[in-house]
Amino acid sequence: MKTIDGNQWATREELVERSGYSRDTLWKLWSARETNGHPDALTVDGALYWELDGWIAWFDKHRQEEEAKAPRPEPTVDRTGDPDEELPPAAQARVLGVDPSRITQYDKKPPPGWPEGRVEQLTTRVRRWRTRQQLWDFADANPGLGSRGGRPSGGNKQQAAARLQRAAEALAANPERTAGDIAAELAREHGQSIDTWKKIVTEARKKAQQ
Repeated sequence: MKTIDGNQWATREELVERSGYSRDTLWKLWSARETNGHPDALTVDGALYWELDGWIAWFDKHRQEEEAKAPRPEPTVDRTGDPDEELPPAAQARVLGVDPSRITQYDKKPPPGWPEGRVEQLTTRVRRWRTRQQLWDFADANPGLGSRGGRPSGGNKQQAAARLQRAAEALAANPERTAGDIAAELAREHGQSIDTWKKIVTEARKKAQQ
């Protein structure tokens, strides 16, 4: 990234990181600039740079136009893998079955239930990491994403049952504490977000009252 006359200019690799698109895809967009309006580049020391704000504005508009021309099929949520593994934005998009730019949109204007995630401070911006479990919880609360069916069988069900058991034991040991306090303690001990544990604690409390 270079700063020229107060504006940030990005290399193609940095645009790949920012957009979640492959280098080959961005190269094709650049090659078709006469027809798609792709912003001009600046050559510095033999490398191409694009003015970042202008490129992002063009890219968002271009993507929206392409989506309008060819509506995508309903996305399918990927329910495989370790629920506690933290994922970068591009991998989050693959889990939710959406375009990588959708994650950028969600971070700018979070829809209801969108997890905040762990923030990693980079040189010029922040990157937000989220676990598969957080993404699955979001998908469950937003069926419009195209989530099909419930949670995966096998290991994930066993892990969900284990978490519910931990929450039930914590409630039994501390019946006077609030769900938020217990969720915070479980999050510190076992990972995942406080919001995720709060849902589990609330479920455990309902089961105990049945």
